[in-house]
Amino acid sequence: MLLVDIILPGLVLGGMYALIALGLTLQYGVARIMNLSYGESLVAAAFGAFSLYSGLGLSPLAALLLAVPVAMLLNWLLYRFLLERLMRRGKDRGAQEIDSILVTFGILFVIQGAMLVAFGGQYYSYSYLSIPVVVLGSTLAVNRLVALLFAALVGGAVYLALTRTRIGTAVRAIAVDANAARLVGIDVAALSGLAFAFGGGLVAVGGVLVSMFLTFNAAMGVVFTMKALVVVIMGGVGNVMGALVAGLLLGVVETAVARLVDPGLTLAATYALFLGVLLIKPTGLFGRAAP
Repeated sequence: MLLVDIILPGLVLGGMYALIALGLTLQYGVARIMNLSYGESLVAAAFGAFSLYSGLGLSPLAALLLAVPVAMLLNWLLYRFLLERLMRRGKDRGAQEIDSILVTFGILFVIQGAMLVAFGGQYYSYSYLSIPVVVLGSTLAVNRLVALLFAALVGGAVYLALTRTRIGTAVRAIAVDANAARLVGIDVAALSGLAFAFGGGLVAVGGVLVSMFLTFNAAMGVVFTMKALVVVIMGGVGNVMGALVAGLLLGVVETAVARLVDPGLTLAATYALFLGVLLIKPTGLFGRAAP
């Protein structure tokens, strides 16, 4: 029974981590944008869901129909009119990543400042689908199970899109070598913008769903950014399946440490697992070494 009480909540927690990291997998793994404002975008989506639910009574799940296209449009505009120009200016991939870090670091404070003005520094939460259910003797909230289900469905859909479609094949080619992809006629700029925009849509999905069961405020975006980076790098940069597996593994390890050792050591366990994976396999669980 103790094993079930660790594995089931761990998988649910890991599903949340995987859901949070899926967008960054595309933005960093394909478009090569180290988006430090990622967590702030997620918190902004959470505030959007909170406002629609508390002000208009709109279900967070229905709010996804509005949040996802809006987030995709905003991220595409950001890439098209700002980030793409920086990517063209960079002499190599390293220079491009440094430029993206500097720019998105500034965007972080813009988004955070806007949220602080609108909502202040206090914490927010609301109750939606917080109904307890018993699964194999372990009590879980329905909203967390919904987040796990979405993580599995969205992750599976993205994985199939990347591996079973022509556009997905082109996107993966860009992730491996953008210059080689350009030589075979792939429109690198257009598909990178599409990947960045789609990653922004996944950020919105994560923010809306996480808002159903987590307390959040305008200044906690960095927490989500760091957790997403750990999952993306540990799974293998640009690998959707790696992000899903790494997120689930991280959730189970954190839950086991919290139940068996001390809840205060979960952060230490996170980075111990992260460093351990990189020491054994520097490219991540599903990553491949550069040719």
